[in-house]
Amino acid sequence: MDTARPKTETMNVTTARQQFSQLLNRVHQESVRVVIEKDGVPVAFLAPMIDLRRLYRDDEKREEVFRVIAEMSRGFEDVPEEELEREIEKAIAEVRAERRAARAARVA
Repeated sequence: MDTARPKTETMNVTTARQQFSQLLNRVHQESVRVVIEKDGVPVAFLAPMIDLRRLYRDDEKREEVFRVIAEMSRGFEDVPEEELEREIEKAIAEVRAERRAARAARVA
């Protein structure tokens, strides 16, 4: 799988308008991404449909993660914030201690 980032170009709106058909062909055939600027300010982005599908998929994943976090948070609604902070610090300290022990075991 090719993980190289697709080429992104910047073009002013006048040039994009004049070359729109060729621009669409390049985006489709070469997977080029184009940032369109008006008076030097980026105002639009032209990209292959695969990018839009990927964006939708990523949005769905992000929404699912936030849904799970919200669901988990409901279980702690009645716990005082100070207690949560203490437990978080305790958990962080435990993980750090486990990592130090694992590193020490690898060195030994």
